[in-house]
Amino acid sequence: MHTYIILSKISPDAMKEPDDFKKMAETVKQKIRKECPDVTWKDSYAVKGAYDVVDILESTDPGQVDKASMIIRSLGRSDTETMQATPWKEFLNLL
Repeated sequence: MHTYIILSKISPDAMKEPDDFKKMAETVKQKIRKECPDVTWKDSYAVKGAYDVVDILESTDPGQVDKASMIIRSLGRSDTETMQATPWKEFLNLL
């Protein structure tokens, strides 16, 4: 199982009404659950800075991670950046 980080910058058009944004977030979550069964969502954080949301997920299938990212881009009206993450202790053991 590999860990992935998806960083999202939400389009200003996605945030007209807070309730609409909540519905859109639920739609994105349900579509990813349905279409990316090998993706396990670990956590999500709202952040300040260059990005608005950090999602942490795990999968053995990088293609499904790419698909999840594209679902966030299209339905979530966001720009995304996806990266694979290695746990720190595992990284140190590789050195």
